[in-house]
Amino acid sequence: MNHRVYDNEILNELISKNEIADASKYLFELQCNDWKLCRDNYEQLKNVRVKKFQFEGYSIKAQFNPGRIISTSAKVDPKSIQERKCFLCEENLPAEQKGILHKDEYIILINPYPIFPIHFTLTHTKHQQQRIFDTFTDLLDFSKDLSKHFTVIYNGPRCGASAPDHLHFQAGNKFFMPIDDEADLIANEYGSIVVDTEDLLIQTVDDGLRKFILLESIGKNLLVDSFAKFYKIYSELMNETDEPLMNIVSFYDSEFGWRVIIFLRAKHRSHHYFEEGENKLLVSPAAIDLGGVCIFPREEDFNRIDKELIKAIFNEVFINKTKLDELNNSLKKLF
Repeated sequence: MNHRVYDNEILNELISKNEIADASKYLFELQCNDWKLCRDNYEQLKNVRVKKFQFEGYSIKAQFNPGRIISTSAKVDPKSIQERKCFLCEENLPAEQKGILHKDEYIILINPYPIFPIHFTLTHTKHQQQRIFDTFTDLLDFSKDLSKHFTVIYNGPRCGASAPDHLHFQAGNKFFMPIDDEADLIANEYGSIVVDTEDLLIQTVDDGLRKFILLESIGKNLLVDSFAKFYKIYSELMNETDEPLMNIVSFYDSEFGWRVIIFLRAKHRSHHYFEEGENKLLVSPAAIDLGGVCIFPREEDFNRIDKELIKAIFNEVFINKTKLDELNNSLKKLF
């Protein structure tokens, strides 16, 4: 992997000081300077159109972003995955794409088709399945190491990951997604407490649009243990032998620790995605969308989107209230 790692004196110094967030920011500057496609796409991002919708106690934005057409419309069925080259494997990356090796297991890469003003793909060096059960600790580590500037996200292999065959996370600017600012307010208004101790807070939340679990703790091992318990119950509830559908946003603060939001999914795409003609909406909700920035690569869809359509899409792709209540009750018994 060595030829994929940027060899730069300033970058190396930041990495040696374990200033990973600042090193990643500097990587972004280097890549925009050296790689025309990357530079052009980030420049175009400055001109994207945005609409904002206010709900009861929180907001959702819609972003018209033509550069995301490939990801939004990606075929992620097993046959399509098998027939294409993995675009996250080292040998298939663009020649200009270089990154930062992190803990000898991941490489931090600039995402050349961004949503965030600075957008990374945190890619495992080995080709292996997208899977959170035994990599949740990596998610926590990344969100702490990058916390000075960035939030870290995970998309499940069947609900948003455009490379479900290659383990990766993503990272982007803190507070770009409305939920970074609004999560605690939403939980206070719409949350049901499962556990509330000095070391750990767990809540189930139904804000009328989204169903999610909120885990908060300064203790990494406590979070890993809590996630394992949640994962087992959620898998049983959804009758899943594979990974149950979920998207995760992990936010770290040096004073308060981690805040992990686990969005609970019923399906990947709503029926709008599969409609024909003018009824079609090319929208494929993943963690960033659920965090409050819904991506529309087609202008006609962006022009059409309104609060009612957002409600319809979200209500279809999340689990229902009955399932959330069952999960809440099961978690209370376990904890």
